[in-house]
Amino acid sequence: MATTKAPPPTASRRWAALLFIGLAQLMIILDGTVVNIALPSIQRDLQISDGDRQWIITAYTLAFGSLLLLGGRIADYTGRKRVFLIALLGFAGASALGGAASDFELLLAARALQGGFGALLGPSALSLLTVTFSEPKERAKAFGIWGAIAAAGGAIGLLAGGALTDYLDWRWCLYINIPIAAVAAVGGFAILTESRRPGRARFDVPGVLAVTGGLVAIVYGTSRAESDGWDSAKVIGLLAAGAALLAVFALIESRVAQPLLPLRVVAHRTRGGAYLAVGMAVIGMFGAFLFLTYFMQVVKGYSPIRTGVGFLPMTTAVLVSAGGLTTRMLPRVPPRALIVPGMLISACGMLWTLTLDPGTSYTSGVLVAQLLLGFGAGMIMPVALNYATHGVEQGDSGIASASVNTAQQIGGSIGIALLNTIATSATADYLATHARHGISPDVAKRALVEGFGAAGAWSAGIMIVGALIVGILMNTPRPEHQPVAEDGTVADDQPVPEDAGAPDLSAGTPAHSV
Repeated sequence: MATTKAPPPTASRRWAALLFIGLAQLMIILDGTVVNIALPSIQRDLQISDGDRQWIITAYTLAFGSLLLLGGRIADYTGRKRVFLIALLGFAGASALGGAASDFELLLAARALQGGFGALLGPSALSLLTVTFSEPKERAKAFGIWGAIAAAGGAIGLLAGGALTDYLDWRWCLYINIPIAAVAAVGGFAILTESRRPGRARFDVPGVLAVTGGLVAIVYGTSRAESDGWDSAKVIGLLAAGAALLAVFALIESRVAQPLLPLRVVAHRTRGGAYLAVGMAVIGMFGAFLFLTYFMQVVKGYSPIRTGVGFLPMTTAVLVSAGGLTTRMLPRVPPRALIVPGMLISACGMLWTLTLDPGTSYTSGVLVAQLLLGFGAGMIMPVALNYATHGVEQGDSGIASASVNTAQQIGGSIGIALLNTIATSATADYLATHARHGISPDVAKRALVEGFGAAGAWSAGIMIVGALIVGILMNTPRPEHQPVAEDGTVADDQPVPEDAGAPDLSAGTPAHSV
């Protein structure tokens, strides 16, 4: 179905619209990293256990990822501008609630609300950008700016999180969203043009309930393994219930008229490989942010702002790898020729955490791990994002783009819960064998580092297995050997003239990326 069209806005209004849409994008990206630097301060202030600390991140990513597909459909059918404005106000309200939280439970609820409103905000912002810029040259420029905001937002979040925690309080890492959302909402209300798909929408509520319940059960069960053990009835029951609910979700999606996630989208070998690569990559990236934050602040004694600056090499490595190597090689090689080496390089970065000890310098420890992780991620993400819509029908392009966002957020949620459980268990085991006569500060630091190394080894193993699966599954040839059909889709495994073209780097970029 076609989108209901209003008269095209003037050029000045289009670029003004980009300013306010870009602010919303900046807020989403910033919120993904600004809280990471504040985690040790939040944990101390609210007396959160090591086993529960990951929920500050996971509550946001889990709500964001599990509701993202539904958010895109709501925006399409109820009005993109309307949903954009509602989501901005809701995100600001949830941020205010989190900033004022006096206990862990209230902060957790606020972070889940942020994720829920983010699941509305991300798709509506990207949809507004898409319908606002239709002329090819302007569209390319607008998506280039959009991508730059995504890249810079992560670095800004790291620096802002450190500065706000150091000079004000960790609560300002959440309060900072309020003025950004207010400016974007006022400007968006005045500048943006409403658009929606015609017709009456039928939302796949049973599918939403099944997939959300399944994912929450798996993540919660994984996190409980740290205190209850992997063989406890509660953990096994939660994991089994989560798997059953996800199976029910797959059954629902195969039978409903308007599925939340059409199975044909993820069953494709190329797209399935792309989603798997993104999910595996963020396990390493999210794990690195969590554990290296604690290594720098708790073990090495860095201030929050110094920690934020300490993460900048990873961001730089991503940009250099993606811009200097991947975008040049992408039109010339099969996608797995970049994704598989990228995953192996990232795995080496996580394995490097095994060399850390309390006396390891930043240069020989953290810096090397970050450069390897960042360079590997720069080889994975641009390729996977482009091939996320490979060969998809035009009507499924939005769902395919949203699916890669979902893979990123859900991969991060499950990965963080699993790795944090492994780390805290390894730390507890180390203390049980080395601190029988009391826990000295030196032993406590060594126990933390032991936990980080164990989690890093598991993360590396997951990415190595993922690289093997992608290498076998993603058998797509290089782009110039793929024919372009009349409807704009790309057929697999058939020769095509050399000028057929490569995937568009900008068009496939999702609203929320590492």
